[in-house]
Amino acid sequence: MRELNTPNTLTDAVFAAVADHSRPLLTYYDDSTGERTELSAATLGNWAAKTANYLVDEIGVMAGDVVAVDLPAHWQTAGILLGALWAGADVHFESTDEAMVVFTSRDRLDDHPDADEVVVASLDPFALPLRDLPPGVGDYGSVVRVHGDQYSSRRPASATLEGTAIGEVLDDARAIAERDGIGPGTRVVSTRPWHPAEFVVAHLLTPFLVGGSLVHVTAASPERVTAIAEMEKATLVLS
Repeated sequence: MRELNTPNTLTDAVFAAVADHSRPLLTYYDDSTGERTELSAATLGNWAAKTANYLVDEIGVMAGDVVAVDLPAHWQTAGILLGALWAGADVHFESTDEAMVVFTSRDRLDDHPDADEVVVASLDPFALPLRDLPPGVGDYGSVVRVHGDQYSSRRPASATLEGTAIGEVLDDARAIAERDGIGPGTRVVSTRPWHPAEFVVAHLLTPFLVGGSLVHVTAASPERVTAIAEMEKATLVLS
C-alpha cells in the first residue's frame, strides 16, 4: 500500500496518490434522476482548485478558519470538500457561528439564517447555475468558475475535519483501507454516506488517499448496485 506522508493538506495527499490524472477518480450515480457523472483526477482537481482559490481570494480563508459544508453526497460536494481542505480550512458539516462561509443546497437554505456568507450548490450534473436565489446568496458554479483551476497550498493546515489534525486523518484512512482491502488501483463502488466527518474520511477520502478510485451510488437497489459494479469494472463493493 502506498505510504501516506504528511503533506500540507489532505487534498495535497489525495492528488499526490494519483498515478494517472487522466483516469476517472470519482464517478457519481444518482439512480433517482439517471445521473452519471465521471470526473478524472484532473477535472476534480480543477473544481477543487477553483473552490480553494475562491475561498482564499474572495472569502479570505486562512489555515484553520472554519468552512461549513451542509450538502448531500454529490460530485459537487466532493469538489467543495477538497477545495476547502486545500485552502487549509477546518471543515464542519453543520452551520456554526465560526464559519466564514456555508456551502449548502437550495432546500437547506432556511437552516442557515444567520450565516454571514452562503453559497448554494445546484447539484446539477453539469453544474448549471441556479436562478432566483435570495439576495446575497451565491451560486457555487457561478462564483468559482471565474477562479483559476490550479492551486498550491501555502502552509500546513492546522485542522482538517472538525478540528482533527491531518496526521490523525491519514492514520485513520490507512487503517480503514487495510480493513476494507482498498489499495492502489482499487475501484470501489460504494453506497455509504459521506456524513458525518468520520464517514467523509472512510467513504470518500480513503480510496483517494491510497491511490484508488470511487464510484458513489445513490438511490439504487442492491441489484442495480451490482450491475453498476460490473459495468464500472469495480474490484470492491461497499454498501
